[in-house]
Amino acid sequence: MVQYPFCALLMLSLLIFLATIPNAFFTQACLTTGYLRADAYQTRCPGVEAIVFAGVEQAVADDPRMAASLLRLHFHDCFVNGCDASVLLDDTLTFEGEKTAAPNLNSLRGFEVIDAIKSELEFACPETVSCADILAIAARDSVVLSGGPTWQVLMGRRDSLFANKGLANKNIPAPNSDVATLVSKFQNVGLSQKDMVALSGGHTIGKARCSTFSTRLKGSSSSDSPGLDKDFLASLQQLCSEFDNNNMTLAELDFVTPATFDNQYYTNLLSGEGLLASDQALVAEDGIATRNLVETYAEDPQAFFEDFKTSMVKMGSLKPLTGKSGQIRHNCRIMN
Repeated sequence: MVQYPFCALLMLSLLIFLATIPNAFFTQACLTTGYLRADAYQTRCPGVEAIVFAGVEQAVADDPRMAASLLRLHFHDCFVNGCDASVLLDDTLTFEGEKTAAPNLNSLRGFEVIDAIKSELEFACPETVSCADILAIAARDSVVLSGGPTWQVLMGRRDSLFANKGLANKNIPAPNSDVATLVSKFQNVGLSQKDMVALSGGHTIGKARCSTFSTRLKGSSSSDSPGLDKDFLASLQQLCSEFDNNNMTLAELDFVTPATFDNQYYTNLLSGEGLLASDQALVAEDGIATRNLVETYAEDPQAFFEDFKTSMVKMGSLKPLTGKSGQIRHNCRIMN
């Protein structure tokens, strides 16, 4: 008879015990010990991604611009204390919500879409799926529905108990930012220069109000608006002067393929047809490194897709609340 040392017997018993524990235990363990994972809701809400996709699909069918709006909503959330759904909170007696911050006021859209999806999930899986995870999944689905790539969304986030208007004003890049400012703001939240250029490609869908690039329109030639193509400048001046409505007229961020998630955005930059100053800055003389990335993405759409997916997962993993931090909100607009 083979004699096993006591420690070996103890280890063998432990392995046998672990093998008998249901997968649900490990799923819950990952949710309570600070990990994000693709199958976080596999046992507790297996239909979560299908429910979110159906909600996003309907919203985009009703309003194609909503795809870009939901992608932007996730971006603006993650840049303020991480991806914690703080951007969805309304004002309270103790704090001002981020919705009224300068980069968000009268600009962010899609709150009612998230509300509708949350309602469906509360019916299917009460008190289970966080608003922060809904934002992350909806952003991915918006890209897919626009013809872009898909990726596995890591889940298990919890929702914040407060919002930070001041930090939203400080952290979210402005549409007139130069390369140095863009790089700094991305690095401040844990994203690289490469992430910044790849994620800027999200501007291949969506629209922007004339007020966000009005300073570029005051010149009489492209020399007054560095890097901007002369004919493109003239077309923008005409568009934004046609209606006197406080610069609320909308222009396509990518006028060539405005509703398709592709690499045309980068081709536009190289042609001097970037709508926002922060877009065109990526190929300016002081942005040689960023220009090299723009050229790569313009030439190789697959390289853009791969880097965009990687950067979206990285951004979605910024400072998530997990374990017992935060809460799972019943209503994304207010705390429980």
